[in-house]
Amino acid sequence: MSIKAVLFDIDGTLVDNNAFHVAAWQEAFATIDARFDPQVIHDQIGKGTDMLVPALLPGIDADGQEKLGVAHGKAFKAKFLRRVEPFADARDILARVHAAGQRVVLASSASKEELDHYVDLLDARDLVSATTSSDDVERTKPAPDIFATALEKVAPLAPDEVIVVGDTPYDIEAARKCGIAAIGLRSGGFADEALDDAGAVAVYDDVAHLLRDYAHSPLAR
Repeated sequence: MSIKAVLFDIDGTLVDNNAFHVAAWQEAFATIDARFDPQVIHDQIGKGTDMLVPALLPGIDADGQEKLGVAHGKAFKAKFLRRVEPFADARDILARVHAAGQRVVLASSASKEELDHYVDLLDARDLVSATTSSDDVERTKPAPDIFATALEKVAPLAPDEVIVVGDTPYDIEAARKCGIAAIGLRSGGFADEALDDAGAVAVYDDVAHLLRDYAHSPLAR
């Protein structure tokens, strides 16, 4: 087996929260009287504040960007975080990877506080060998920083010895910039075309589908 570590995204991949993030961003943008169709915001989900806000408001300055990020974080934590549920078999896919002797790494554009919450929600502390959050990097996805940092944490593994599992084209793009192959999941609400165009080596419905096909999937190559 050549794959020795699996780098999992969290939002939309292991936990079902993309719609909640869209709602929280709507509230944040409303603080400056900016309004976007939910689908327009959804199409940017997977990015951190540093990438999402400029994509929708190209002329915003750093201070305005930071304030919107704070507003989003407050809205998400106050109204939505405790409502987030894991996808079916989310913990089981982590356990399957761990049982195969592969390292489980969580690599997310979420804050460390949110990441820690999800590790507990998934009851996965005994399965996870390393984590990377937006707090660890200067730039979030689709910049390569999060996966590059995760790769450093599993050194001396080479890029072809690890694989990414994510739900957005930004996960796949960020992985590709690091020379890492990525599996795309439909659970985040992105079309197959977007995942394929970003370079996904395979596309599955969700982690439950990937778990059922584990032995025949790129995870087991």
